[in-house]
Amino acid sequence: MNPKLLAALLVALLLLLFTAQNFQVVEVRFLIWKLEMSRAVLIPAVFVAGIVVGALVASLRRMGRT
Repeated sequence: MNPKLLAALLVALLLLLFTAQNFQVVEVRFLIWKLEMSRAVLIPAVFVAGIVVGALVASLRRMGRT
């Protein structure tokens, strides 16, 4: 079996298990906003937001050096 296909299947299986175990709805409060969503959606969304903020900060630092 192709190693890339095997790795993709393993990641898909882990993602499925993660989603099944974190299906509870949680309430998120930030300043005046209140939001209810599944933990399986919240955790990846916060991860992606962190990547975007980190990339923006890194690009601003690079622009400041030139």
